[in-house]
Parts: sequence; C-alpha cells; structure tokens
Amino acid sequence: MSLKTKLLLLITVGITASVGAVAWLIETRAHEAFRQVEQERTSTLVDQFRREFEHEGEEITRGMDTIAGSDAMLRAVAELANGAEYANYVNEAATHAAAQRLDFFDLIAPDGAIISSAHWPARFGYKQRWFLDRSAPLPEKAFLKHVETAQGNVLALLCVRQAHVHGLNYYLIGGRKLDVVLQSLSAPQGLRVSIYSAPEQGQGEMIGPAQAGFDSPKVTELMQKVLDQHKDLSATVEWGTNEPQEEIVHAIPLPGYTDRVPAVLLVSNSLTQELELERRIRNISLTIAGLGVFIGVIVSGAVAAKVSRPVRTLAQAAVEIGHGNWNVHVETSGQDEIGKLAVAFNQMTQQLLGQRERLVQSERVAAWRELARRLAHELKNPLFPLQITVENLLRARQNTPDQFDEVFRESTTTLLAEIANLKTIIGRFSDFSKMPAPQIQAVDLNELVRSVAQLFQGQFVREPGRIQAELQLADVPAVSGDPVLLRRVIENLVLNAIDVMPKGGMLTFRTGTADGFAMFEITDTGSGLTQEECERLFTPYYTTKQHGTGLGLAIVQSVVSDHHGKVSVASKKGQGTTFHVELPLCSNAGTVESGSSQNEGAMGE
Repeated sequence: MSLKTKLLLLITVGITASVGAVAWLIETRAHEAFRQVEQERTSTLVDQFRREFEHEGEEITRGMDTIAGSDAMLRAVAELANGAEYANYVNEAATHAAAQRLDFFDLIAPDGAIISSAHWPARFGYKQRWFLDRSAPLPEKAFLKHVETAQGNVLALLCVRQAHVHGLNYYLIGGRKLDVVLQSLSAPQGLRVSIYSAPEQGQGEMIGPAQAGFDSPKVTELMQKVLDQHKDLSATVEWGTNEPQEEIVHAIPLPGYTDRVPAVLLVSNSLTQELELERRIRNISLTIAGLGVFIGVIVSGAVAAKVSRPVRTLAQAAVEIGHGNWNVHVETSGQDEIGKLAVAFNQMTQQLLGQRERLVQSERVAAWRELARRLAHELKNPLFPLQITVENLLRARQNTPDQFDEVFRESTTTLLAEIANLKTIIGRFSDFSKMPAPQIQAVDLNELVRSVAQLFQGQFVREPGRIQAELQLADVPAVSGDPVLLRRVIENLVLNAIDVMPKGGMLTFRTGTADGFAMFEITDTGSGLTQEECERLFTPYYTTKQHGTGLGLAIVQSVVSDHHGKVSVASKKGQGTTFHVELPLCSNAGTVESGSSQNEGAMGE
C-alpha cells in the first residue's frame, strides 16, 4: 500500500471516526435525557395516583365513620343486639351507601352473617369471615380488596368499622371501586395508565381507560414477576405491526389487606418521540459524515500527492542504490523536511561511494592477509615432521650406514603421509576459493541421504565409538539442485557429527516439507555447542576442533546459499546438535516415489 493511499485512508478514517463519535455522543446524551424525562413523568403520575388513592381512601374512611356514628346505625345495631329479626334490616345498607356515595356496603353480624348488603342484597344470611380470621387488629385506613358481586370479583377500596353494643361487635364494611381513582387522573400525552386486578380466584383483568393497550405477553410476564417479587419493575415493550412503536412499561405493586398483592399499577411511557429524534440524529450524522468524507478525500488527495511525490522519488532512488546504481541523484526542492531529507540522501550517496571503494580495498587486503595467515598456520604443522624426517635420514646415513635402509623405509612412509596431508590442506583451500557453479536438476533428497548414510556405515560401526544411525524419511518432492554439491553438504555434516561423538551415540537423519521447502535435518547426541559457538559456526576459518581448518561448514553454507536455500543450527551444551537445511522444491516435479516409509528405523549396528 502506497503512502498516498495510507494518507487518504488515515484522513478518511479520522473524519469518519470523529463524526461518528460526535453523533454517538449526541445520541447517547439525548437517550439519557429522554430516560430522565420519562422517569420524572412516570414518578409524577405515580405520585398523583397515590395522592388520589389516599384522598379517595380518606373520603371512604370519613363516610364509614359517619355511618358508624349515625343515630340510625346505632339504633339499628342496638335493636339487633336486643334480638330483632335480621330480615327487618335487609334494606338498611342501601340507605347508608347512597347517603355516602359508596359502591359497596355490608352490615355484618358478630358471627359473620350478612344482615344487609347494598351491592348484592341476595347474599343476605351468607357468612363472610375474611376479616374475622385476621389475628391482627382491623386496619384504620382504607385498603384494597376484591369484593364479590353478582357480576364477579371487583377491585375496591374498602374500610372496616365496628359497632360495639351490649358486648357484641357488629361490622360495617364499605367502599368504592378503584377505577374511580383512575378516572380522576390526568395522564400527559404519551403516558398511559391502567391497573391489573389479580383476584385470589379466577382470571385477572385490566381496569382503566388504557386497558386494551396492555395485552402483550411481555407485559403479562412483567406483571407476574411483580406479583411474585412484590417490588417495582419495568420493561421495554415493542408492539406488533399494527402499532409500530416502543413503550417503557412500569409495573408497581399495590398493597392490599394481606401480604398478597391484589393489583398492579401499570404506567407506560411512549418512546415514539425519542426514537424519532434518534433516527433524525443518525440521518444527519450520516449526511455530515458523507460530506466530510467526500471533502476529506479531495483535500487529503491533494495533500497526500504533494507529500508522497518527493517521498516516492526518494524511495525509487533508494531502490536504485540497492540494485547497485550508486550514481543516482535526487532533485531537491523546498526547504521543508522533505527537501532536507533529499539533500541528506544525496550527501549519504556520495559518502557511500567513497566508503564503498575504501571498504572493497580493505576487505580485499584483509581477505588475502587472513588467507595467508591461515595457509601458513595449516602448512606449518606438516612441515615440521618433514624436516625431522629428513634430518633423521641424514644422521642415519652418516652414523649408521648399515641401518640406513630400514630408517629410509620408515622415513619415506612418514614423508608420504605428511605430503598427502599437505595436498589435503591445499585442496580444501582451493575448493573454498573456487566453488563450482551448481548444475541444477531434479534431485531425490531421500535417495541422496540414504546413499550417504550407507557410505559411512563402516565408520558408524567402528569400535569404540559405535554410532547408531536412524533414518526418518518422509515422502518429499524432488528438490532443485546439484546432486554432487548437495551430497558434499550431507557428507560434511555427517563428518562433523562423527567428530563430535568419539565415544559413540545416536545420529538421526530426517526429511520432510515445510512452508514450500524440502527440509533435511541431521541430529547428533554429542557434547553440543554454546550460543556464541552457534553464531560463529559458519564463519570461514572458525572451528571448534583441534585439527580443523574451519572451512567445512563454511562450504556447506556456501553450497546451500547457491541453491537459494537456508541452513541453521540448534544446539545446547551437553544435549547434542541439530543442523537444519531447507532447499527449494523442483517446480516441475511431484513427490518422488522412492519407496521410503515415514520412519525407516535404525540402520545396522
């Protein structure tokens, strides 16, 4: 990706992120403000309901106190206590209920029998004992209770009073329907209020002008939770296709005569205005973001072109230098940072030209000096035995002519051995100085490893340093390389492994594929190497052996590099060493059918 494209993307993403963050912040703040307003409106309506509830309860209480203290009621109760017939007072309750505008009123005997009922006269003589079974004193204030009527259970606000005459307690129970309280509420626009009546027996029902709007299963579930948990809860309800809107429904339990919740107050607050505002904010944000991105692309394109053009020129000049064109020159324009960078680049190029010439000369001299030093060092060792041998021949000829023939035979053997050693040393230096160019062809790596292991089989079983060789060869495609040079690489690694296991051990050969390369590994169980030794191991003339030239692994690295492969070493002191070689696969060759299994096991002991 070019610098110009990166600048364009950066500015575009920056503008988009900024506008998006502002829009999100505005929408979040608006959402919080609407929620706060919704809470305040709901709280206001609930407070209004409670005030109306208390006011209605106070009116019912005053009415019941008026009835209980009236002369007519006291006279009727006194007559009943003196043995008057209950049937003579069947219509007594209706008169008092009408006078106090009560929807319900019962006159009940001490045993719970209904003497007179204003709302259901036919229940004359029925027992009503729900207030007699209560262990606590009767409440002084009005309370919620379901009242049985001819039409079914009705949720009412009731008050109970006692009339004590001649040691007997007569009971007066009266009240009004709760929907009177709902009718007195003035709900603001967007708010709906209703009450869910939950009798002890039978189906519950909705009470109030908004009862038809709370038929969602989610509202039903919410009300059931309030009935079970006895605490305020709320939920967001999304209505169906006929009413495409959302509302927050608050459910508040209303206490009753017992611990059971007889009703739930439902207040719903419409989210239509909030959703519409949030939708408009999103639309405006998208419009502004689109305009901002469009303008930003135009402006950033011009800025990016101005900034990236000189940078691109510098990058092309750097590529030219990397390809060996040291005479490249960058035109400078302006006094800004890019112009100063171009001037510095040209100065660096001139300095690199001079340093390159000096470095080449210094490296050439250093290389010849090092080669001469190493060659002198390696030749010095066999020259000394040659000198001693020749001196022994001269002394034998002068001092003991009769033993000269025997000394001559022994000396010539030594001379030939040391001359062969000299030829080997000179051959290694010659090989390293002029490695032949690889003759690339398809090579069966497994077969190459197998043949080298077979070649060294005699050295593996030699006592006392007996080595067990194990082949773990996978199905590897043909590699692209020179079989002679690759064989030499494997032989050098095997010789190196044999040298580090003078007392014997395990030598493991592995092949496989990884990341598009053929892989060859050879692992020994020798003494291992330190981290510093691993880093310097492929340096020419560096060796960890007493009689090594330091060229074997350098030749290995040179051959692998000529094949466009990689060689590395992994080792720990006292835990052995693993050489890892990666070679490119042959482009027109598949897997070589060499007949090898994935693990060929150990070779001969």
